[in-house]
Amino acid sequence: MNDPFKQAPAIRKVLTANEDASGRMDAFLTDALDGEFSRNRIKALIEMGVVFVNGKAVTEPKRKVQPGDLFEIGLPEPEDPEPKGENIPLDVVYEDADVIVLVKPPGLVVHPGAGNWTGTLVNALIHHCGDSLSGIGGVKRPGIVHRLDKDTSGVMVVAKNDNAHRHLSEQFADHGRTGPLERAYQAIVWGRPKTLKGTIDAPLGRAGDRIKRAVKKIDTDDAREAITHYTVIDRYLEKPDSTALAAMVECRLETGRTHQIRVHMAYVGHPLIGDPDYGAAFRTKSNLLPPAAKTVVDRFPRQALHAFLLQFEHPATGKTMHFESPMPDDMRALAKALKTSA
Repeated sequence: MNDPFKQAPAIRKVLTANEDASGRMDAFLTDALDGEFSRNRIKALIEMGVVFVNGKAVTEPKRKVQPGDLFEIGLPEPEDPEPKGENIPLDVVYEDADVIVLVKPPGLVVHPGAGNWTGTLVNALIHHCGDSLSGIGGVKRPGIVHRLDKDTSGVMVVAKNDNAHRHLSEQFADHGRTGPLERAYQAIVWGRPKTLKGTIDAPLGRAGDRIKRAVKKIDTDDAREAITHYTVIDRYLEKPDSTALAAMVECRLETGRTHQIRVHMAYVGHPLIGDPDYGAAFRTKSNLLPPAAKTVVDRFPRQALHAFLLQFEHPATGKTMHFESPMPDDMRALAKALKTSA
């Protein structure tokens, strides 16, 4: 017979009845777990067959507890809550019956996930659009066809119906190779690439973490093609040998992998200022800056990355839609501090 405790539960709680233990099992466990679960929840777990007493499943909540009983309680994986609408302001720059184009501020998570079930862009979109987004692209990511990291700002497009979602998803999957899709970012990085213009062609895969990525050999199981084109557009605190303490680069994506720009720039030795995951080793470089610039850099709260340009084909009209967003205040202040210190 299959063991439901071993197959289903992801969490196990173990406790032993003391020498004074007595009464019904459901009542005893409710008290013993200090109210962590309601009595009805405990009763339901018992009836599910995921509560074991002395190694055997017991499905009768009223079973009497005996001193020394060993209880093992299996808790099934919790179900993800369905996102609800929340009145979170949106910076909408264009909207029609098919799409919404908006500028995402830094600090806003795109869609619900572990640790961020509320306060996301999806919650804001559901409130803004009502029931019209229901089911488009999945319950947890309604309307979402691409994403930006929590602390990356910039332009995004969201689909408002199934046809728009399918059409936009195909464009992003194609990476603009056969259509007008184009994405460009502004980043402020440590140092200055040796060439003012170049291409980083380095496959990316998981870095032993659900989210973080690293450059991988192409024959690695999870390696995926990743190509970033960059152009240096400004240099800060440049020296006679053409090196610089920092630079602003424009990055254009030929592919769109998780953390692609952040990993690629770190890979070539120029991580983004403020990047907590891929630029932590460069934090002490701020000690080389003049005091005013050092203060701004040390206080900068996120990776200095802004998606300033987005272009795509409208899913209904076929028209090429082009949008640009000016650099946000925090990055402009960072660039100004570095510039005036030069």
